[in-house]
Amino acid sequence: MHRFFTNEIQGNTAVVRGEDVKHISRVLRLRAGDAVELCDGTGRECDAVIGSIAPDAVTFETQAWRPAKSEPCARVTLFQCLPKAGKMETIIQKCVELGAEAFVPVQSERCVVVLKPPYAGRVERWQRVSEEAAKQSRRGVIPKVEEPVALEKLTFDGFDTILVAYENERTVSLKTALRSAHPSRVAIVIGPEGGFSEAEIKTLTENGAQSVSLGPRILRTETAGMAMLAQILYEVEP
Repeated sequence: MHRFFTNEIQGNTAVVRGEDVKHISRVLRLRAGDAVELCDGTGRECDAVIGSIAPDAVTFETQAWRPAKSEPCARVTLFQCLPKAGKMETIIQKCVELGAEAFVPVQSERCVVVLKPPYAGRVERWQRVSEEAAKQSRRGVIPKVEEPVALEKLTFDGFDTILVAYENERTVSLKTALRSAHPSRVAIVIGPEGGFSEAEIKTLTENGAQSVSLGPRILRTETAGMAMLAQILYEVEP
């Protein structure tokens, strides 16, 4: 069944606008009376029937809303140090598919890419990538991409577990950290191509983070977040 996001909901009526109108009418060739699935972007979904199609809007008659089945029980935010070229888009796309809740781009000491404000254009692009990935993977939310922040200014308020992937960690594995924490709201921190400096690891751990090993092989920055996210959700999902 086709699925669309909308936050324009009033009683038993919902409206979809924008590019999805063209997709519904011209690409999918749906008509009044056809059944679809709607999602409000906050973790709720429902079955709906098309009531009418206009050039700028599609109106739906909705049934009872329910929790989206595609959302994981653990809420994971990826703090990703800025990678080279277009890697950030790939990271966002794949981590949305895997179940990430939000993204915070991070400027660290060894980042090759240095972003300077204003960030609006870049963040809007990343947010569109997140939205498209959420639609494709049938997510119940559209994960938010925050503005870039310097590593030394990071705060982790509200997280019960903060994990930083560090290639020089020799004692604590990701599996060990997860099984002792039983996390529900997790921050994972991934370094740039050059990794974290010792001073940055010290800053992060003093801020409540636990450094963990992802195993004996060194992963690329665009791989580490995906691997870490997949392992976390595998471990905590019932």
